[in-house]
Amino acid sequence: MSTTSTTSPVAPPSPSLLQRLRPRWTVPAVVANLVAQVVIVVTGGAVRLTGSGLGCSTWPQCEPGQFAPVFHEAMSVHTAVEFGNRTLTGLLVVLSAAVALLAGLDRSRSRSYRAWAWAPFAGVALQAVIGGITVLVHLHPAVVGSHFLISMALVAVSAWLLVRTREGDGAPVAAVDRTTRVLAAVLGAIGAVVLVLGVVVTGAGPHSGDEEVGYRFAVDPYAVARVHALSVWAFVAVLVVLLVRVARAGRASAAPAYPSPDGTVQPARGTAPVHPHAPADALGRVRRAGLALLVVTLAQGGIGYVQLFTGLPIALVNLHMFGAAVLTAALALVLGTLRVRGAPASALPATAPA
Repeated sequence: MSTTSTTSPVAPPSPSLLQRLRPRWTVPAVVANLVAQVVIVVTGGAVRLTGSGLGCSTWPQCEPGQFAPVFHEAMSVHTAVEFGNRTLTGLLVVLSAAVALLAGLDRSRSRSYRAWAWAPFAGVALQAVIGGITVLVHLHPAVVGSHFLISMALVAVSAWLLVRTREGDGAPVAAVDRTTRVLAAVLGAIGAVVLVLGVVVTGAGPHSGDEEVGYRFAVDPYAVARVHALSVWAFVAVLVVLLVRVARAGRASAAPAYPSPDGTVQPARGTAPVHPHAPADALGRVRRAGLALLVVTLAQGGIGYVQLFTGLPIALVNLHMFGAAVLTAALALVLGTLRVRGAPASALPATAPA
């Protein structure tokens, strides 16, 4: 007589709260973080342009012994502007923390992606410290300028994180040829120069951060503005060349090919080469992102010239700062379209080609 033992199947562990939220909320959290990173540039610009940098006399408290200002009739608008910017910083901490929890702890994604997901949270924490130092050093223009440039870096990182969130973790495949990728690297370098020169122009002009001191950097603001404008035109020139090459590559992909003497198939004459492993729609993504960047750049340049010839009104200067943030995000998105990533080979079915 034999006995048989039966074992009941073990139920799989129930998913955690983060695992349940991750599929629906990761992309919205990343987008919200990017939007907030751009908006805080606008509110920070308002602090600088209205001379409200010392609206709160200390940090992290607004006034000694209190985190929030006491609202009364004699309170100046500077306190409200500065405290409003600090409040938005608190919201940005929440959003960047949500991104870190949803994307930074996602074990199904690569280690590099998870590291990118933690970057906004670390950057916001750094910005909070630099903001406090800015108050303690009485709005030194170098510290104020670095505060803005770090914001631009956070906008770029947040835009790049959006690109990485929407793609897989497979090996990157270039969508364009090497020459076009070199042009894109040059474009990114010139973009950084444009931002730095913009900071110098603002720090040398009447909106340097302190309404009681007109000129903080000891340079000629008009001379620096001309150099800044030249860097923008160089940026536009490189971008146009890049777009022309992408357009030629698009024509090459649609044009009939002809056999070369060595037996390989070559694109029609007069067209740029197409990367052999790029998906069919990759060039369209590059072209659309590049055209959007061109529109933003031309609009930003127009605002810059108008504000210069109209005496630097606060509203236009703040709009110019907003445009700088949008341009930075658009540039990061363009760079993200130059290659594509699919699912890693380990994640594909056994019957699918790697």
